[in-house]
Amino acid sequence: MTHALIPINLNADLGEWVNGALMGDDAAMLRVVNSANIACGFHASDPVHIAESLALALSHHVSLGAHPSFDDAEGFGRQPMHLEPAALMALVVYQVGAMQTMARVAGGELTHVKPHGALSNMACADLDMAHTIAEAVAICSPDLILLAPACSALAVAGQTFGLRTALEIYADRRYEDDGQLVSRRLPHAMVTGAQACVDHVMGMLDSGGIVTHSGEVLPSPIHSVCVHGDDPHAVETAQALRKALISSGYELLALPDLV
Repeated sequence: MTHALIPINLNADLGEWVNGALMGDDAAMLRVVNSANIACGFHASDPVHIAESLALALSHHVSLGAHPSFDDAEGFGRQPMHLEPAALMALVVYQVGAMQTMARVAGGELTHVKPHGALSNMACADLDMAHTIAEAVAICSPDLILLAPACSALAVAGQTFGLRTALEIYADRRYEDDGQLVSRRLPHAMVTGAQACVDHVMGMLDSGGIVTHSGEVLPSPIHSVCVHGDDPHAVETAQALRKALISSGYELLALPDLV
């Protein structure tokens, strides 16, 4: 008797060019992951490199995502900013709309949106802000998938606006008991080493939700696992995760085939 495979997605934040240098090995990552979240030019990259990143992702047959951020190149999109709803709406629509057109020019289609850095972190805790972002995505196209952290206000907002919403966990980040990421300012924020990341992810999948730093389980479906592409060990971690997921009975799929 054969058992049905469990569908899951592996994604990475890619195309993060800073001062003419790529932060990570995108070509290697794209041989491992199923979906790419490509920087939109506000925290990293620029139009020329965005076009290159889209072409590279298409050559590896992964689904294309926009990775919009605050207008914060100096802080890599990790500095909190407080914008009025109209300004926040324009910020997201501008980046996602541009990425939609650039994806079509490259011969593909944008399939999902995943907010970056402080834009995501703030929206995960602020439902009003999350609603604005989800509405902006829906305005760009109701067919877009919102890739949102599990147990977050952003995930709730995506579902409220009728978006297909994929719930994500991080392989390389630890969680607080409220489901938010541990601040990068704290020494225990990151999970380091490929095997530690595998153990972290498999523990959450086996537990059926986010496992916090204190050991509490926050129940949630999990559709996707993210590896940050700018981590020095990102490729090794992604390879180890892919191997562990497949050996544990998971089928790795692109986001449009999953949700």
